[in-house]
Amino acid sequence: MSTNSEITGKNSPEEAELAEKFKTEANECFKKQDFNKAIELYSKAIDINPNVAVYYGNRSIAYLKTECFGYALTDASKAIELDKTYVKGYYRRAAAHMSLGKFKLALRDYETVTTARPNDKDAKAKYMECNKIVKKIAFEKAIAVDDCKKSIADSINLENMVIEDEYLGPKLEDGKVTEQFMKDLMESYKKQGKLHRKYAYKVLLDVKQLFMSQPSLVDIKIEDKNKFTVCGDIHGNHESQTMNQMYGFEGEVKSKYTAQMSELFTEVYNWLPLAHCLNSRVLVMHGGLFSRDDVTLDEIRKIDRNRQPPEDDPQEQQGRAPSKRGVGVQFGPDVTEKFVELNKLDYIIRSHEVKNEGYEKAHNGHCITVFSAPNYW
Repeated sequence: MSTNSEITGKNSPEEAELAEKFKTEANECFKKQDFNKAIELYSKAIDINPNVAVYYGNRSIAYLKTECFGYALTDASKAIELDKTYVKGYYRRAAAHMSLGKFKLALRDYETVTTARPNDKDAKAKYMECNKIVKKIAFEKAIAVDDCKKSIADSINLENMVIEDEYLGPKLEDGKVTEQFMKDLMESYKKQGKLHRKYAYKVLLDVKQLFMSQPSLVDIKIEDKNKFTVCGDIHGNHESQTMNQMYGFEGEVKSKYTAQMSELFTEVYNWLPLAHCLNSRVLVMHGGLFSRDDVTLDEIRKIDRNRQPPEDDPQEQQGRAPSKRGVGVQFGPDVTEKFVELNKLDYIIRSHEVKNEGYEKAHNGHCITVFSAPNYW
């Protein structure tokens, strides 16, 4: 049904009806989690009737699902511009702001939503979570000092952690992770079991030491007779604190263990290598290429990786363009061609985008996207 936010303007009744038809088809695609097709159909509706807030609001959430946060933000803002009373527009814009780490702006929009819908439990929960993040950031800024931030790992004392007699879950063997331990742990998880916090901390501390010993770009040698399967990248935005806050990982860790362990996870993730190079011929990374053309593999090796990696994506057009995600850039076939030629590579492999077939070749075969999680949505 049309709402008071749908202004037909100069559109004929036939055009308005066709736009509604595209919206209805898009809604069905959205329900089937075919978000890219839904975006295409919402866009057709907008092309016919660009004055309907709902069309932009619906396309905004589809963009959110595909992690095109920049586009989602633009659409949500347009929906609000068309109809200041369209509550879902504020909801979508808050989610986009959250995804981009703009928590104060998100909080303002969530406040608008909760004021308009005081009985909406989901909106209230999101407002409370966002408010906690804003207060935490403000507190950390207030107590910040010029000295280097103390490592969470250095504050953990395993010796003071007691393993209770009633604990029947998996146990480390001489403090080491073994194949049998991993099998026991998997079986325990299948039964909704929980690893003792002492063992969990021990594993995380060991993993951090392992990651720290790795370079930012890891060179991998594959013998000619061997086969090497790439099923994805190593270090991406889904290991970032913002994403962990948004999608529930931080909350789950806090619920099962402590806030300290949640912070330790972030500290460990920050040490994940940024990229891998296979036989000096194939570069594997998360997002893609860079904002300039002269980046070399040696330069990547020297990167301080205690930061979020680039969230770039390929595009069909030549050159570079602002990212649809609101962060980073999009790079064209010419950018990829220059990079592989400069670094004597055959091609690059990256992830960061869902592909219906699990992978996609682009840029004349020099840029391959691999996304091996078929049920990601």
